[in-house]
Amino acid sequence: MPIFVKDRIFVLETEHTQYAFGVDENSYSRHLHWGAKCDPADFFMQTFGDENSNHTMLDEYRQEYTVFGSTMYRACALKVRFPDGCREVELQYLDYEKAEDTLKVRFQDRSYPLRVTLCYKITAGLDILTRWVTLENTGDAPILLEKVCSAEFSLPSQKPYTFRNTNGAWGGEGVECVQTLTGGALVFESRRGISGHNQSPYFIAYQNADEFSGDVFFAALAYSGNFKVSASRDLYSFTRVHMGLNDFDFSYTLKGGETFETPKVFFGCTEGFGDMSRQMHKFVRRAVLPKAFAEKPLPVLYNSWEATGFDVNSENQMRLAEKAAAAGVELFVMDDGWFGARSDDRAGLGDWFVNREKFPNGLRELIEHVNALGMDFGIWVEPEMVNADSDLFRAHPDWTYHYNTRTPHELRNQRVLNLTRPDVQAYLFERLDALLTENNIRYVKWDMNRPFSETGAENLENPQMLWYLHTMAVYDLVDRLRARHPQVQFESCASGGGRSDLGALLHFDEVWPSDNTDAIDRMTLQKTYTLLRPVKTMRAWVTDVGGPNKPTSLEFRFNIAMQGALSLGGNLTKYSDADMAICKKNVELYKEIRPLVQFGDLYRLADADEDEFLCTQYVDPEKKQSVVFLAARGTRFYKKRVTLRLAGLEPTRRYRLDFDGNALEKSGAYLMEVGLPAHIRGADYNKIVRIFTAE
Repeated sequence: MPIFVKDRIFVLETEHTQYAFGVDENSYSRHLHWGAKCDPADFFMQTFGDENSNHTMLDEYRQEYTVFGSTMYRACALKVRFPDGCREVELQYLDYEKAEDTLKVRFQDRSYPLRVTLCYKITAGLDILTRWVTLENTGDAPILLEKVCSAEFSLPSQKPYTFRNTNGAWGGEGVECVQTLTGGALVFESRRGISGHNQSPYFIAYQNADEFSGDVFFAALAYSGNFKVSASRDLYSFTRVHMGLNDFDFSYTLKGGETFETPKVFFGCTEGFGDMSRQMHKFVRRAVLPKAFAEKPLPVLYNSWEATGFDVNSENQMRLAEKAAAAGVELFVMDDGWFGARSDDRAGLGDWFVNREKFPNGLRELIEHVNALGMDFGIWVEPEMVNADSDLFRAHPDWTYHYNTRTPHELRNQRVLNLTRPDVQAYLFERLDALLTENNIRYVKWDMNRPFSETGAENLENPQMLWYLHTMAVYDLVDRLRARHPQVQFESCASGGGRSDLGALLHFDEVWPSDNTDAIDRMTLQKTYTLLRPVKTMRAWVTDVGGPNKPTSLEFRFNIAMQGALSLGGNLTKYSDADMAICKKNVELYKEIRPLVQFGDLYRLADADEDEFLCTQYVDPEKKQSVVFLAARGTRFYKKRVTLRLAGLEPTRRYRLDFDGNALEKSGAYLMEVGLPAHIRGADYNKIVRIFTAE
């Protein structure tokens, strides 16, 4: 029985874990348990009174969803303003609805027409649950939502937890921030209109954990706009986490008869970070990604940006396509510069019409050439933006977020279109739909190269809704285009990894995690990305980027990029015959191991930042094959002798492999418990080891 209900106590069971809460006699929702399974019949509700006049029972209760008001003084999950000015919420339990995998527990405000429903969903075979909240205005007058969290969590131990998040930047999206919360609060958030390059919409909380052991509690918010994750530890040593829409500059007018549904949160607890990642990878592929391509391998793509920049035309793109096809590429993507008066980043954005000077015969000539070479064709767009120097802006200067009394900031020489306007949405859908209808395009790289500013939206009675409505409009546009063009894959890009969250992956097939393609940096960025997001969704490019302080060979760059969804982005027209041979060899190898990398179980055996070298292993679900990637920029003191203990294999099965020139046959137990002696030495060290069953 995955969902157990008795005496207003609710117990949800996953494959190996349990989550329990209840509703007490005063209608307070009370968290009871999150961890290993026990007998559901054993749960009961403990009640107690105020500690004293300064510390009330509401401060101490571990509530499942805390509302603002009364004598509760800590952070809340819900705060509203009713039409008469009352800002307290007082919920009364109504009832519950239970299906095989879904639970909904309903509450009603005691005096006002506000209904709040806590929603939960179990995914069979995994230890991941889903939470969200719906709010319904059952009256006529509008109710102003001032803070609406998707979930509140109470962590079980009263000892301090360490939290993992990111504290990155453009080009360093995956730089981690690890800190122990002994008291007070931690906040991870975005105020930029997108989930951003800096901090991430998730939490990972643990005590004495590593890749293979220790209790790890985690949750990820499926939302691509302004988010807020706040963790606090109080005087009773209780650690709570709230996550959802950022209440910064936010409110939402809930009109009579309307329902508001929060973004979903995916959460679970596991033993070690490795199990967390493997659980989430399977869950996202099964329950988050759009179904059309979720279980299909992503193609090897080539992107033209580094080779041609804005100077694209039919002739140079054809030459690049020929080189890409010779390397074994399956998808050719033309980047920026193909539309409007687009010769640099100062003009043309918004004019989604083919530039006839660059493409006198339209795109069809190029696309047919690409298809004849055996590749699909993809294209870059940035629908949410406009240049002041564009036909669109000259015709509709009111279509951007703006204030008439303020000078607009033009980051990257562009402004943000007001996607809360129906006419803007209609224009974008019409142009992109026409582009995909008139051309055999199988891939769209959807970019967004700047955050919001001048957030005026004259069309909205409540302009503080724009942050949320813009994100929903992006989702809706992509979904409508997908419905009309099911053969097209969509990639989420926002000046790199500015929109690489699980909300994006509900609508996009893959993500561009960073504009930083330096292979040394990517060892860190890709590790962080794959903590909670599948390897399959992570585009990883082999490019010519490599600063003077971090030179790496082409082989090394392939080693790192093949640990994701392999892509090429260098200027192939300048590659030597030897370089092209390296490209072809590695692309062929990747196609062979692609099922392992994109759909296998990931094991992080060594960390480039902590261990001086990277060791990543992928194992197929049947445990019959594996591939191990080894890489090091260089080792200190001339040498690094290590023992590589593998993981994820079947102990009793025998495996064969070639390691350092030696043909070996060993049991899975031996490879995991005894391991292989490796001598990692010198600069630019990289090795790929394939493992097969001996039977």
